[in-house]
Amino acid sequence: MQSLQQQTDAKIAEGRQKNPAFMQKVDEIIAQSKSFLQGNDALKLAQTAPQFSLPNANGQTISLANLLQKGPVVVTFYRGSWCPYCNLQLRALQARLSDINALGAQLVAISPQIPDGTMTQDEISKLDFEVLSDQDATVAAQFGVAWQVPEFLSEHMRVDRELDLEAINNGNSKILPIPATFVINREGKVTWRFVDVDYRTRSEPDDIINALCKLKNA
Repeated sequence: MQSLQQQTDAKIAEGRQKNPAFMQKVDEIIAQSKSFLQGNDALKLAQTAPQFSLPNANGQTISLANLLQKGPVVVTFYRGSWCPYCNLQLRALQARLSDINALGAQLVAISPQIPDGTMTQDEISKLDFEVLSDQDATVAAQFGVAWQVPEFLSEHMRVDRELDLEAINNGNSKILPIPATFVINREGKVTWRFVDVDYRTRSEPDDIINALCKLKNA
């Protein structure tokens, strides 16, 4: 089975073949964002994660405090179900969810999409972890991973992909979370993190599991 990175690299190569000029501009804007790329604004190790309460796809409110009562929590931010790289990531996480749960941890995925638009009911039924809606990107901002989308990317989504992010994200079309994953222990402290402004790069499930193993054995 291919790793998530191998699947992502294949998706990037496909994008370069279909639209090389656009992918070149993506490379350039990411190169200009090195400070953010390195996660300078994101929560650091040993920092306390901000508490949040967000609706899931069924309209139920899920709070970090309640999740932490059961054990460590893996919080991953993704752009939305319209993003092919995000879908690769969510499927990869679902495939390793039993290993995550076996280590006493729970997984939540957060995006700005409105609750009834995050995923279809059929897609939701195939995921065994919570998919939460951070409509105004407040939680993403608190975690330090909210990114102002460059105009050329907004234009590409609007024109080339016919994506109405304003409707998808309830009016907040210019801010998306960068791909970021945090492992939070029962005390609410960040014990591991992955932060990268390049939306084509995601944390490997194996790395998350290794971080949970270290946490369990600490």
